[in-house]
Amino acid sequence: MKKSTIALLTALSAVAFSPVTFADINDDLQNICTIVKNDDKSELRKKMKKVQDDYNLRLGDYYNGVSCGGSSLIRYSMENNAVEVGTYMIKKMSKSELTNAEQDGMALQQWAEANGHIASPIGQELLSRIG
Repeated sequence: MKKSTIALLTALSAVAFSPVTFADINDDLQNICTIVKNDDKSELRKKMKKVQDDYNLRLGDYYNGVSCGGSSLIRYSMENNAVEVGTYMIKKMSKSELTNAEQDGMALQQWAEANGHIASPIGQELLSRIG
């Protein structure tokens, strides 16, 4: 009887303390593209704080997993002239994360130069951060 009780308690604790699934974080990040497009820095800060509190993840941890119309979050902010959120995200990411190649093989700076965004306020913030 004791062995079955211990087994049951072990199984229940494993379920209760299992890591959060990716579907949960996807639900929490669902409207982040809208927040970026609307240049709503306050909402972005709330969203990032919630993800950090709930999943112990920082922006750099999930940045590559989020795509807005095929673009990364910072690229999307450049495309939509979302200066407040774009510069905020650049300040929140490490220099190495900002210089890494993205899914298309281009780093943010290369992409911004190729697409005419390097002279924008977000592009200038990127250059000052990585320079």
